[in-house]
Amino acid sequence: MTARPPETGDSPAYTVMLQRPLLSPAARQRVTLGTQVALLVTGVTALTVLLVGLVLLGLVKGAAESQARDTLAGQANLAATATAERTQPLQLARALRRQGIEVALVPSARAAEALRPAEIEAVAGGRDVSAARDIGGRPTYIEARPTTTGAGIVLWQQASLAEEPQEEARRRYVIALAFGLAVGAVGGLLLARQLARPLQRAARTARRMSAGVRDVRLSEEGPAELAELADAMNQLAAALATSERRQRDFLVSVSHELRTPLAAVKGYAEALADGVIPAAEVGATGSTMLAEAQRLDRLVADLLDLARLGAQDFRVDLAEVDLVTLVEQAGQVWRDRCARNGIALAVEAPQRPIVVYTDATRVRQIVDGLAENALRVTPAGAPIVFAVRVEGNGPGSVGVR
Repeated sequence: MTARPPETGDSPAYTVMLQRPLLSPAARQRVTLGTQVALLVTGVTALTVLLVGLVLLGLVKGAAESQARDTLAGQANLAATATAERTQPLQLARALRRQGIEVALVPSARAAEALRPAEIEAVAGGRDVSAARDIGGRPTYIEARPTTTGAGIVLWQQASLAEEPQEEARRRYVIALAFGLAVGAVGGLLLARQLARPLQRAARTARRMSAGVRDVRLSEEGPAELAELADAMNQLAAALATSERRQRDFLVSVSHELRTPLAAVKGYAEALADGVIPAAEVGATGSTMLAEAQRLDRLVADLLDLARLGAQDFRVDLAEVDLVTLVEQAGQVWRDRCARNGIALAVEAPQRPIVVYTDATRVRQIVDGLAENALRVTPAGAPIVFAVRVEGNGPGSVGVR
């Protein structure tokens, strides 16, 4: 907890600033925006990788199957030619078996393990046979070819052995997909931090503003929405600073305005209590005290209006006002205060009324303010003059010199 001394012109008090945590207890129970964005991006990436992986692996599997069957068909054609020409058929059969490919002549008992009776008849009739079925509970590719000798030859190979060369490619695809998922997760985390950082700064700024700090500003960076948030926070800070400055000025003005009628009422009350006012002037003194009390009542009403309505200015009640009477009443109040400071007060006003359309209370506030300043700077022995004049056909004017 730190305390900030009041600035010049502030009331004698200290603004207490509490260092609160960034998140409130209720907010800490929720998932942060950064976590939500990271999870969302990671989930979308995982789903994309899964879908791409399923499609890609399906394509790889289909290509591997097609390539394996084409390879087996080519070897069946080669074996049929070698058998018909009797070109080292035994060596060819051994080479094929080393690759996991079974070889049998058609018709034979061995060939019946792979071919169905209809397929055997097809080969004997000179037609090629290509099939894929389970043999011994395992998927197997089968290729049978007729020979020019009237017989035929059949080759079959388990699908797993035929597609084994493609396993390495599938593993590489899986590794690539896993790497893509990892990159997506890291990118989501970085994006989440990038989005959450300006919001965290805005939260810290708002807490500092709630603690009374008004000179904080946010840099307008990031996406348009975050820049707009920063601009709104800066405008709020400026508006609060302006409002508080006007409140301070208002309090200073009110204290200044209240001092004059209070001093008049206090001075006349003391004079009445001490019996220094002649009996013939008691009525006039009471009238002056009543007028000053009414001014106090008006100022208090202004304060209540400002507090209730949130207004920033005093209201103005326009009516016909005699400036001569107003200045004479002000002179009567200020004459005693000036006399206590060794200063003479004179009132210069015409003998006829000068009526204008204005607010008497506001004009009197202006006169009192000018008189207060004049009393502060006028040396002893010099006069202060309240004057009312009419220039040409214009309205009357009041001056203090």
